[in-house]
Amino acid sequence: MKQTEGKIGIREYVAIVLLTVGTKLSDDTPTLLYSTAKNSAWISMLLIGVLTVVPIFLIIKVFSVHRDKSLHELNLHLFGNILGNILSVGMLAFGFAAVVLDTATYVNIISTIYFTKTPSIALYIILMIVCGYGAKKGIEHIGSAAWVALFYLKTTLAFALILAFTKGNLKFIFPLWGPGASEIVKTSASKVSIFADFYFVGIIAPVVNTFKEFKKGTLLAFSVVLIEITVALIIYVMLFDFTSIEVISYPFHELILYISIGFLNNVESIFLPFWLIAAFIRFAFYLYLVLVLFGAIFKIKEYEYLVPVMVVLIIFLGITPNNATHTVPYLREQLLTILSPIFLILPCLMWLVAKVRGDFKNEVKKDL
Repeated sequence: MKQTEGKIGIREYVAIVLLTVGTKLSDDTPTLLYSTAKNSAWISMLLIGVLTVVPIFLIIKVFSVHRDKSLHELNLHLFGNILGNILSVGMLAFGFAAVVLDTATYVNIISTIYFTKTPSIALYIILMIVCGYGAKKGIEHIGSAAWVALFYLKTTLAFALILAFTKGNLKFIFPLWGPGASEIVKTSASKVSIFADFYFVGIIAPVVNTFKEFKKGTLLAFSVVLIEITVALIIYVMLFDFTSIEVISYPFHELILYISIGFLNNVESIFLPFWLIAAFIRFAFYLYLVLVLFGAIFKIKEYEYLVPVMVVLIIFLGITPNNATHTVPYLREQLLTILSPIFLILPCLMWLVAKVRGDFKNEVKKDL
């Protein structure tokens, strides 16, 4: 698991991002939006997408003149060794916290909806062993698995959403502005870090075949997941009505429990395996990013040996909160709120520093 390992192409890169960011429609992310934006959560998501365009564009712009550097190396180049390392350590702390809270969310989903008689600690151990194995295998294997699974995962997701749409009521999305424009804007500004993954993927920028593929892949994946999550938010409201949607912890899983196909009532048995595969790929990738960044900061080349330690630490911290159904979403919401201004400001600052340093004078005009 070294940064010098083989590179991945645009299809593997896009598949990884689509699975890691796209699966946020199936966790408690929709609920965090519904809690304040009510039935207008989908409008908040569109506004989040508009706000996210700026940091994504600027970070790509900076990478265009530093195509051989990872995000950590870019921090060192732009801000110097001391400030750059401090910034990277902060990124590592936020990234690790996100992995802990997100995995705890998934374990809570599995234990409260599907495997109610299985101890949460057992589910957590299984999840992290599989993800740790995937992270240890490296980005090439994660990319290959994501590409192979992508079609089946997106097909089943589309099937579930289309079926739910036919059972929904379009009138439930009205009034369009829900609690009011000011609340929608406030929700969007405080939750824009939902797409902070597009900043952290800069950690693996050098392992994508070319900068052109990194740029196109990032923009393509961002466009797809924005549309995907927005459509899902609309369908959730159409199916459950805005009076109850804000108190549903995991709308996607309520959706697949609600719908039926003819004589087949247990539809969740069709979707659960694919959702679990997406979860394994998502957290294997997240764990890989944390390990790569940790190894870069502390100059550890053989950091694959840290996988067991990292896995144990994540399990210990993730299983600690009492009443995970309420505590974990609260902590995750606080993390998103703290990260949102950082996600908006940091790429702007990086672009500004690169501009002042004169880095763009040597910008390559033709993509390699």
